[in-house]
Amino acid sequence: MSITMNLYYTGVGGNARRFAEEMESTGIAQRIRAGEGNLKYEYFIPLQDSETVLLIDSWENQEAIDRHHASPMMKEIAQLREKYDLHMTAERYVSDENGIPQQDSEYIRK
Repeated sequence: MSITMNLYYTGVGGNARRFAEEMESTGIAQRIRAGEGNLKYEYFIPLQDSETVLLIDSWENQEAIDRHHASPMMKEIAQLREKYDLHMTAERYVSDENGIPQQDSEYIRK
């Protein structure tokens, strides 16, 4: 059972985008991707809100998330959130062990 978090970072004046760029340029994002149990760590910019950045952060299980949260990187991330004065909202999703149902697969163009 994997767990995916959609984290929305919102700021002003382009700060959310600068935060994501600094996460990438300093290597913090890459270290997270290399972390045990990380499945996905990617930033996206919603077309309808240029002051928000979406982070899709997926992990093998809750234990992997807990290890990540206990890591020293969390302090670095918190400092960057403060630096860019970002506010967050979060959504949590648990994987469907059965995968995508056939009737839904018909609508996915491959």
